[in-house]
Amino acid sequence: MYPFTKQLLEYNSKNINDKIGMLILDVKGNYYKKVLEYAKLYNLEKDLIIVDLNSKTFYNPLHKPNLKPIVLANRLKTILTLFSENNSESYWLDKAEQILCEAIKLCRLYNNNYVTFSEIHKLITIPNYYNDKIKILKDLFIKSKLNYKQVYDLNESLNFFQKEFENLDSRTKSILISEITRITNTFMSDYDIYSTFSAPKEKLNFLGFEDVIKFGKIVVLNMNIAEYDMLSKIIATYLKLDFQTEILSSISKNISKKTAFICDEYDKYCTKTDGEFFSLSRESKCINIVSTQSYSSLKNALKDESTVKVIIQNLINKIWFRTDDIFTIEEAQKQLGKEDKEKFSKTISENAKETSFNYITNSLNSINSNISESYNSYFQKDYIYDTNFFTQELETFTALTFLTDGNKILKPFKIQMLPFFKYF
Repeated sequence: MYPFTKQLLEYNSKNINDKIGMLILDVKGNYYKKVLEYAKLYNLEKDLIIVDLNSKTFYNPLHKPNLKPIVLANRLKTILTLFSENNSESYWLDKAEQILCEAIKLCRLYNNNYVTFSEIHKLITIPNYYNDKIKILKDLFIKSKLNYKQVYDLNESLNFFQKEFENLDSRTKSILISEITRITNTFMSDYDIYSTFSAPKEKLNFLGFEDVIKFGKIVVLNMNIAEYDMLSKIIATYLKLDFQTEILSSISKNISKKTAFICDEYDKYCTKTDGEFFSLSRESKCINIVSTQSYSSLKNALKDESTVKVIIQNLINKIWFRTDDIFTIEEAQKQLGKEDKEKFSKTISENAKETSFNYITNSLNSINSNISESYNSYFQKDYIYDTNFFTQELETFTALTFLTDGNKILKPFKIQMLPFFKYF
């Protein structure tokens, strides 16, 4: 992954109007060091935005005033699917999405159009806090300080919370609150997390990817998933969805800017929306580079084999290293196709004029017999690379490639890789 990153950072690094805007997700917490090294090499330090708890980058994932509340709520639902063991239980996720949508509406009304995780958390978990905010909104309504759209949103939110949410039985209500607080608790339990991702509006210095794409900046998430499991997944998914939305919207705006998305250990941050994005992002000149241990890792994360296949088929260039994962091998074999392979068979037969049975040895004895042997060759369709090739013939630092030169697909071939720690 390092050589790809270096090439992309070097590309047009001196052209201020045509640099590549990038999002890099660092799962292990060490990738950003190489990115920083390359940024210094090509004088791109001012373009580097590191999102972590120590970089003084203040980012609020929920501050998207141009997006509808339902869109923000759907993003939170997408994140919840990462933590749900059984994604088929759609009732809880759909209802949690609805609660979040109405809470975001209320928060925008009383908090000057500014939404934070801490406000959402308090609205849903603290009844007195909710009641205090409703009183503020009623006063604004009485004083005619709300426009028609705001009045409509207020009525819809009050109808939902007072007529539906409050009338749920205690067990259902508790489960829904528990689902939502799986996200919001993460931003409330630690001061550094709270101050970085729920900072006051005037303190925010990273507002999204519009400027990243326009001016060719590099956003790097530096958050070790082993140390910050929940937080890392939440912020990574939000950054990814924010980046994808901005990329796809640039198509309708006729903005043609080169961009790149890089993610090591991609199975940690993959979501079901990625397949659709990979298929559409080519038009907007977005380069997607991801790596994973196996296709089974993606299937385990997404709980949906068909979604995994959609993602795989939208990644045109592929490099396979040695693997024992049968699902990965089978999918690779299907993509690489079959060819006519020559097969051989050998037959040995014996003919005898007289045969007698020996009761002592309990066997047949042949007299005047002759033995014939025949060989037969035939062609049969079979996978170009068999299972043994993936499990045994691919040595360390070798790989099988399935690449394109931009115009045509190249014939798959085995290559020798250069270990980064030896040659670079």
